[in-house]
Parts: sequence; structure tokens; C-alpha cells
Amino acid sequence: MTALFALATSLLWGLADFGGGLLTRRTPALTVVVVSQTLAALVLGVVVVASGGWSEAGPQLWFAVAAGAVGPVAMLSFYKALALGPMGVVSPLGSLGVAVPVTVGLIVGERPGLLQFAGVGVAVVGIVLAGGPELRGAPVQRRAVVLTVVAAFGFGTVMSLIAEASTTVTGLFLALFVQRLTNIAVGGTALYVSVRRGGSALPEGSGVTVVLAALPALAFVGLADVAANGTYSIAAQHGPVTVAAVLASLCPVVTALAARGVLGERLRGVQAAGAGLALVGTVLLATG
Repeated sequence: MTALFALATSLLWGLADFGGGLLTRRTPALTVVVVSQTLAALVLGVVVVASGGWSEAGPQLWFAVAAGAVGPVAMLSFYKALALGPMGVVSPLGSLGVAVPVTVGLIVGERPGLLQFAGVGVAVVGIVLAGGPELRGAPVQRRAVVLTVVAAFGFGTVMSLIAEASTTVTGLFLALFVQRLTNIAVGGTALYVSVRRGGSALPEGSGVTVVLAALPALAFVGLADVAANGTYSIAAQHGPVTVAAVLASLCPVVTALAARGVLGERLRGVQAAGAGLALVGTVLLATG
């Protein structure tokens, strides 16, 4: 069950990253974050009311609040780092956030078997290579590296926090809803500050029209992100976090394959090799 839900997480996060990346080509990243999370919160609000999730309220929801506060910071740091580039360095470095939940798992006493340890190593190398790292000394701004490290630590922290936010399915719905509300509050505040400083909340030209036309895509990104958080929480609760975190972090492979299938982007040799290693690592983790 852990492997199944963790792999579902990587699929959902990979598709959400791909969709979010496409949307930010025309719409400011902050707007994408706020609108997509608002749409997801509306759907989750209905689910929470229908399932009676409010009855699960308790101190554990502070983990969801913390995850919701860290998430937008990590995402915006990642987007800014990608803008500074080179993407071939930023993308794989961003995936190293898996080290946070893996370390937490080891600290709390998880001890994967030999095959699983080998799978962790192989899969992490595959994840990094799937991002298409620059291997020829491409110049990297120090700010890009700092932002990428912040993003990676943030992504890993969100994974660790959301896994602790609930113990039941209805409680998970409530935790995800609270996380979305916090995302909106943090992202909305950042968007307001950005606009006050002269930034734009809408695309150039026909702004509002572009955002309205993109609502279905924005809803997909927000809901895919919600679902990914949910499946990861289930995976982490039903098996070793060290396994769940690594399998859930295969999303760069999914993003690269989506770009290949939808945009016709050709996979570089290093990305194809990374995808292959990630697959091998997955098999070792699932069977170890």
C-alpha cells in the first residue's frame, strides 16, 4: 500500500508541477498559487462539510497550518530559482528535499532492509538525473542556489508535516483544507505586497480574460496538489517514511515525461538514464 500511494503521489505532483510550469509562462507565479489553491479549497470545503470532517479538529491541525505556511514559500523560491537558472541545475537540486522526510524517518527509528537502502540510493540518483542536470560547468548564480536549497528544504518539510496532520480519512480532508486556507493566506499576503511594490497580479494585455480561460487548468493544478498531499500522508502512515518519501519524489520523472508527451520536448540522455535508474530504485524499494 505504501508503494502504491507514494507512486500515485509522484504522478500527481509531477502533473501539478507540469501544469503549474505551463501556467506561469503567461500568468504571475503568485497568482497561479493563490487561484489554484483557492479553487482547491472550495472543493475541499464541500468535502469536509459532507464528510463531517469538522469533528476531527484537534491539536494535530497545527501541522497542517505549518505545512500551509511553508508550502508557498518553497514554491515561490523554486519558481524564482528556475527563472534565474540554469534549470538543469535548479530542477534536480530542488528534488533533494526528499532528504528531510528520509532523515526524519531514520531518526524515529526506521531501518529499511538492505535492498530498500540500495533502492533509496539508486532512486535518489535517478531523481536528480531525471531533472537534466548541467554537466558542463554552467554558471549558477549564488542566489539561485540559495533559493533552490530553501525550496528543497521547504518541500521536504511539507512532506514531513502533512504526514503528521491526521490519522483518519475524514481528518485528512480537514487537514488538507486547513493547509489550503493557510496557503491562500500566505500566498495572498505575498501577492498583495508584490502588487503594492509595483508588481502585476494579472498577465499583460487581456489579464482577467486569460485567468478566467485558465480556470480549469488552475483547478487541476490545485486539486492535483491536494490529492498528492493526501496520498503521501496515507503512504507515510502505512509504511516506512524512508520508502514513501523517495517514491513520492519521483515527480521530476513524471514532469519530464509529460513535457515529452504534451510539448514534444526531447529527453536528454541524462534524463533518460535518470528515469531508468528511478525505475530500478522503485522496484528495489517495493520488493525490499
